[in-house]
Amino acid sequence: MPGSPVSCLRPRDLRRGAVLTLVFLGVIGTAAATGCWEREEPLGAVGAVGVAGAAGSVAPSARASVPAGAGTAAGTDSTAAERAARPRTADRAAVARAAAEAMADGKSAKEAAAEVVSRSGDRWGVVYDPAEYAEFEESLHGGYTGVGLRVAPARGGRITVARVRPDGPAARAGIRAGDRLDTVDGHRVTGASPAEVVALLRGAERSAGVGTPVVLVTERAGRTRTDTLRRERLRTEAVTVRRLSGGVTVIRVASFTKGSGELVREAVRSAPAGGGVMLDLRGNRGGLVSEAVAAASAFLDGGLVATYDVRGAQRALYAQRGGDTGRPLVALVDGGTMSAAELVTGALKDRGRAVTVGTRTFGKGSVQMPTELPDGSVAELTVGLYRTPEGHSVDGRGIVPDLAVGERAEERARAVLGGLGGGS
Repeated sequence: MPGSPVSCLRPRDLRRGAVLTLVFLGVIGTAAATGCWEREEPLGAVGAVGVAGAAGSVAPSARASVPAGAGTAAGTDSTAAERAARPRTADRAAVARAAAEAMADGKSAKEAAAEVVSRSGDRWGVVYDPAEYAEFEESLHGGYTGVGLRVAPARGGRITVARVRPDGPAARAGIRAGDRLDTVDGHRVTGASPAEVVALLRGAERSAGVGTPVVLVTERAGRTRTDTLRRERLRTEAVTVRRLSGGVTVIRVASFTKGSGELVREAVRSAPAGGGVMLDLRGNRGGLVSEAVAAASAFLDGGLVATYDVRGAQRALYAQRGGDTGRPLVALVDGGTMSAAELVTGALKDRGRAVTVGTRTFGKGSVQMPTELPDGSVAELTVGLYRTPEGHSVDGRGIVPDLAVGERAEERARAVLGGLGGGS
């Protein structure tokens, strides 16, 4: 089974070296591991905490047991309610069988498996070929291949350049934020989704890696230009820190890639004494759950972060001890806050550690497990749901912030911190 060296959760009841990966995907798999710096990370590289290795080994940030009563809403029947809430999923045996039969007939195992997953109604199920899975895992370490563009939809179905990475190929070519993107390698992108544009920028062919060319036609102030860029290996900046007047520290987490949890902890430790913290999770599409737990641990002194189930077997995630529990904290969220980022939001909100400000989060709270297919492809199939410390399901619901704010959210968050004694 393909495995990631960053895996951390090793439930005690796994047998025969079974590998568990909780994948919190933020987008459909066709956009996975793309490299155009969409939302400051490869679009789709938004979630996995993997588990590999011997049974009975438990990482510091997770335990294999769940306290009595955890994981279900108070006063509810955990049998009928859980069955009704369980998301659709593809049968692992059926997917593997379809792949094996396709290989025997000289057909694509990945395509056969993907068809079974599609028919199952598994919203977050996805099938990777070996190269795609390797890229997916690499993206979780913060690396991707692309040209350093962030794109966004505009009026009339147009696609605009939302942001240009300063040290990337696009910036060196003179492309700027606000430029309209007309075509990518001859494909018109008007009316396309950002995910589709991301896939074009990355390159649809397996050979479209580092050093391969991509031709962009852009428009600025009515003038059209054509640039041939070469894709490069780039790294995301998952955590950035800003200092505001009044001792306020803004910690923006764009994604929970490898090492981001420790970066959050370092940012909290270095914040001015007595100053408040704004934890900005807006647009964070998730990442490694182990890193999300580490980030939550920066503000908690142990205790429950979330519960989850794998085909009905309940388990839990716990914070590390020693976090800063006294510093005023506001968490900024929006509709782009997803999966592992919602896990952090739910933990801080339910445990009364943070005031949440913004708009309702996306609502991605399902759990995926990888199944290796005969040709080396990997099918990620939904197996269960995770819940906040108070037992609330996030999937399909999202998290409603304490203070609903559309525009000027950071300004309102700063006012809240002032009321908490953490800045002015």
